[in-house]
Amino acid sequence: MASASMLKLYSSSQLVGGGHKSFNQRRGSVSTGPCRVSFSIRAGSYTDELVQTAKTIASPGHGILAIDESNATCGKRLSSIGLDNTEPNRQAYRQLLLTTPGLGEYISGAILFEETLYQSTADGKKFVDVLRDAKIMPGIKVDKGLVPLPGSNNESWCQGLDGLDSRCAEYYKQGARFAKWRTVVSIPCGPSALAVKEAAWGLARYAAIAQDNGLVPIVEPEILLDGDHPIDRTLEVAEKVWSEVFFYLAQNNLVFEGILLKPSMVTPGAEHKEKASPETVAKYTLTMLKRRVPSSVPGIMFLSGGQSEAEATLNLNAMNQSPNPWHVSFSYARALQNSVLKTWQGRPENIEAGQKSLLVRAKANSLAQLGRYSAEGESEDSKKGMFVKGYTY
Repeated sequence: MASASMLKLYSSSQLVGGGHKSFNQRRGSVSTGPCRVSFSIRAGSYTDELVQTAKTIASPGHGILAIDESNATCGKRLSSIGLDNTEPNRQAYRQLLLTTPGLGEYISGAILFEETLYQSTADGKKFVDVLRDAKIMPGIKVDKGLVPLPGSNNESWCQGLDGLDSRCAEYYKQGARFAKWRTVVSIPCGPSALAVKEAAWGLARYAAIAQDNGLVPIVEPEILLDGDHPIDRTLEVAEKVWSEVFFYLAQNNLVFEGILLKPSMVTPGAEHKEKASPETVAKYTLTMLKRRVPSSVPGIMFLSGGQSEAEATLNLNAMNQSPNPWHVSFSYARALQNSVLKTWQGRPENIEAGQKSLLVRAKANSLAQLGRYSAEGESEDSKKGMFVKGYTY
C-alpha cells in the first residue's frame, strides 16, 4: 500500500502515461490502463535476508565492534602507543581484535574499514572468514568522510554517494552483510535546517542503495558532544534530526525491519557545567526514541561518542532496566578499544592480555544490553573520558 507521504512525491504528470517509473524495478508497480501507480511492496530479492541479518545482529546480549576507522585515524591510535602508521601495523592490531577467542559470545557484528575487508591474518585466513567462524557478521564503512557544507555555518556533510551502488555490490561479494554511513550534526553550529536536511537525505539515499545490494544499512546521524548546551537542547535537536531522517527513509521506501540505527545518546554538551546521571541519560534518550523511531526497527546500536568506557556502559545499562520496543545495544569503537591499545602496546607478548581486555569490555556491554551490568571493579582508566573537540575519523 502506498503511503500518503510517498504519493506526495510525484505530480500527476509523473504518474500518468509515458512509462515513467517512480520507483526502481525491485519495488514493483501496478498498471491500471493509461494510469500507472507505483508503490512499495517490500518484496525485493534481498528482503528476507536483510531482515534476518538485522535480527541476527540485534540478538540478546550482543552488540557491534566498530573498527572502521580510516587509515589516518587508525594511525593516530597506533601513534598513541609508539607505533608507525603502516599497513602491517594496522593489520596486526586488527588481527588482535578479530581473532580474540570467544568474541562472538558478546559481539554479533564488526564494522570494518575497506582495507580490513580485503586483509587476512598472518597465516593467510581472510578476516571475513575469521568473523564468520566466530558467528560475527562482517560489516563495512561505505561513506567517504566529511567535507564542509556550502552555505552553512561551519557545518559538514558526508560524501560518497557517487559510485556507492557498485561499491556496495562489490562489498557484498566480498562477504559484507551490513554497512555503515556516518554523518554529523553540530549543535553549536545551529544546527542549520540545511545541515539537518542534507544529513537526513544523504542517509536515506545511502540506506536505499545499501538495501538494493543486500546490505543492512546502519543509519548514523551523530549529534556531536561539542558544546556547553543543556540536555534539553540535545533532546530538541535529536528529535528534529530523527524526524527528518525517518521522513526521508520512508520516502525512499526503506524496509524498516531491515535497518539498524546508530544514534548518539541524549546527553548535555561535553562542556556543560552539569553532568547527567545514567538514569537521566536513559530517560531523555528513550523519550527521544519512543517519539521518533518505529517499533519495526529491530536494533538501536548506540555510538559512544567520546564517553569513557565505563560511562558508555553505565548509560546503556540504565536504558535496559525495563523492556524496550527495540534491541537497545552498542556499536562502540573507542569505548571497546581504548583499554586494548593501552594493554597491547604493540608488543607480541601482550597480544593475549590485549584480547582479554577486549573481552572484559565486550562482556560488560553485553551485560548492559541485558540490564545486568554492575560497575563494581571498574578500573580508574575505564572512567576517563575520551571526548575530543571537533573529533573526526
